[in-house]
Amino acid sequence: MTTAQGTAAPRKRAAAGPAKWLSRGAIQLFLLVIGLVWLTPAAGLFLSSLRTEEANAGSGWWTALTAPSQLSLDNYTTLLKDSGIVQAFWNTVLISVPTTLAVVVIAALAGYAFAWMDFPGRDWIFLVVVAMLVVPVQIGLLPVAKLFGALGLFGSIPGVVLFHTAYGLPFAIFLLRNYFAEIPKEMLEAARMDGGGEWRIFSQLILPLGRPAIASLAIFQFLWVWNDMLVALLFADNESQPLTVALQSQMRQFGSNIGVLAPGAFLSLIVPLIVFFAFQRHFVQGIMAGSVK
Repeated sequence: MTTAQGTAAPRKRAAAGPAKWLSRGAIQLFLLVIGLVWLTPAAGLFLSSLRTEEANAGSGWWTALTAPSQLSLDNYTTLLKDSGIVQAFWNTVLISVPTTLAVVVIAALAGYAFAWMDFPGRDWIFLVVVAMLVVPVQIGLLPVAKLFGALGLFGSIPGVVLFHTAYGLPFAIFLLRNYFAEIPKEMLEAARMDGGGEWRIFSQLILPLGRPAIASLAIFQFLWVWNDMLVALLFADNESQPLTVALQSQMRQFGSNIGVLAPGAFLSLIVPLIVFFAFQRHFVQGIMAGSVK
């Protein structure tokens, strides 16, 4: 009996090996298909941006796969000569980067204070921050527009940055506070016993441990601001409008001007993709850290 059981165990393990390999292969194939489907619109937009307007009107973008001679950089050359589009691109950078930095820095400081510092009204203030999460962005558009008009910020890049920063802070503070609160208390007590002050603990202990959550927040905030059109459409004028508003204006004025819209849209798409893939490792670490705590 023992001999039979001993010989059956290796057979089960031998049978489990191919089954496990097939299961892993099926999952990888499924993920590959999902990835290709997800990237298909981006690939189609890129190929369309390399074709002439006549070619795009006469056939689909996939025909470029069998006839690569129709691809050229003429559309991008024309796009870079359009001062309005170029200025809109840099306006988008000037809006997205400062907003992301401001939200991450302020939220990290506030998250640490709400998690590990005692001060009067801490829980009530944090409750107000959490309550702000349920306020839709549309509710604040008109009141803030009147306020910015009185302050001379309406129609300017600083005004757009301030609105995005204020609207992004409640979620950012909520996210980082909950992440920082999961750090073992013993680590902070040990740091204080070694003579570390609050700023030293925050900069040398909290920030390195919270890097995955901070990176995830930065990615989400940057993508949100970069792709925004509603806030910019209301708060930015012609001189400070971002790329999304500029492309929408091109579409309204020239209809199906694919020669400008396609390269402009791909330019607007490629930057968030670069940011996401550059910080992908930290993003996955943040997700995994949140799943095991």
